[in-house]
Amino acid sequence: MSHDSAAAELKLIAEETRQHLLYLQELGIDSFEPSGAPQPPATKRLDKQSSAHLQQAEARIAKPVMKAASTASRMAPANAPATAASHNLFGEIFQSAKDQLPASTETFEQIWKDVGDCRRCSLCSGRTNVVHTEGNRRARLMFVGEAPGADEDEQARPFVGRAGQLLTKIIEAIGLKREDVLIGNINRCRPPANRPPTPDEVMMCKPFLLREIATARPEVIVVLGNTAMKNLLEIKDGITRVRGIFQTYKGVKVMPTYHPAYLLRDPSKKRETWEDLKKVRDYLDSRSENG
Repeated sequence: MSHDSAAAELKLIAEETRQHLLYLQELGIDSFEPSGAPQPPATKRLDKQSSAHLQQAEARIAKPVMKAASTASRMAPANAPATAASHNLFGEIFQSAKDQLPASTETFEQIWKDVGDCRRCSLCSGRTNVVHTEGNRRARLMFVGEAPGADEDEQARPFVGRAGQLLTKIIEAIGLKREDVLIGNINRCRPPANRPPTPDEVMMCKPFLLREIATARPEVIVVLGNTAMKNLLEIKDGITRVRGIFQTYKGVKVMPTYHPAYLLRDPSKKRETWEDLKKVRDYLDSRSENG
């Protein structure tokens, strides 16, 4: 094999492996052990539902990628510390993976079929409906909240209650219609008493949202409220410190702003939210002008 051919093959294997690891990272798996190495003790092991969730994701990865990854490592428990070997082997791949939105040929229907009559976390016991993402699947702009409320749970549609009606007015204020954008949540089932979803509940549901983002490939995502912002961007700062400042999720512009439900409780924040959305409008307009 020539030097150029070998280099090309190594580049292909690296890219295939990166795509595989990126998907596992989105599922919360960020540490690996080399094959044959003793597995470190875990304080929390994956249950059957979690394992099935991972298997569904792995089934979507091409066989060459699975072969490359399986010969290099095996998965450790999600909370196990990364070893020096795993860092040396995968550190650069994970770092580059964070900066790119993965290519996807999935449809929303395929993603929703995988969600199914979800029983992956305890929220299933109190829900009426699974609430999927709604809107234009080729939208330039996407809104992401934290979880459905009572009205959303009843109607199986995101943002249809009082907060949803306010969101519709916000969308219209920047010259768009609700059907022009994409609207979803980190979690698809209503938490009891509208509490924020727990980390475990987010871990089970967030991968489906990330797959939808990879399919739709919006130019801007507006994250509504503290919970949605922290779970999508994985940052510790609160919404009051970050709102109005463009962030980035895998190359996509992300604007954090207040949740419409918060604006109903504190209308004085509507002005700040309007300023945030004007920045989004201006950004989209500038991209349209530049072709």
